[in-house]
Amino acid sequence: MTPRGRAGRSAKRIAALERIHADIRALRLPGFVGEAVHGPALESRIYLVGQAPGPHEARIGRPFAWTAGKTLFRWFERALGASEEEVRARVYMAAVVRCFPGKASSGGDRVPSAEEILACRTFIEREVAVLEPDLVVPVGRLAIREVLGRDEPLAAVVGRTLRVHLHGRDMDAICLPHPSGASTWFKLEPGRALLEEALQALARHPAVREAFAGARPARGTA
Repeated sequence: MTPRGRAGRSAKRIAALERIHADIRALRLPGFVGEAVHGPALESRIYLVGQAPGPHEARIGRPFAWTAGKTLFRWFERALGASEEEVRARVYMAAVVRCFPGKASSGGDRVPSAEEILACRTFIEREVAVLEPDLVVPVGRLAIREVLGRDEPLAAVVGRTLRVHLHGRDMDAICLPHPSGASTWFKLEPGRALLEEALQALARHPAVREAFAGARPARGTA
């Protein structure tokens, strides 16, 4: 394809993503709190799927903008040698649901309902159709279930490169635990070792190597 053809295709994809984002911002569901959240409309072969925005993400207006995000970007920096800004510029960030679900009676963030997940699934389907990713990175149990189509123990999927069929496209999946400060899974064994294996798998993946060419070598992944 000629450079002009590539530029034209890229412009069409960005325009399609911007239309999806407009529909995300228009979404209204009774249990959701605050504005919808999405990242920038950017082309990427890496499709990261989080669980749901928290209250700070809803206020700031971008994914992984608070404590869990700081941990997630430290993982990426350790594995890829890339800063938060570089990751945000090279990885398309989505989520299972796109608005903060609100608080549960226990005081923690409410788990989205099946109906809310279904209402937001069309956004994932449309984004996958536009981006045609080679790699999906689900972060947390809810996102892993959405990508795999089933519940799996974290120890059975974190640290492996899986082949998945997501909304009509075959791609690799590298699952990560949720980087919540309340979680101890990735701080204790076997979770700590499995997280490192997952980060090494990310650093080795062709889509990641292409996107982050020029970043300093990741420790233990050469």
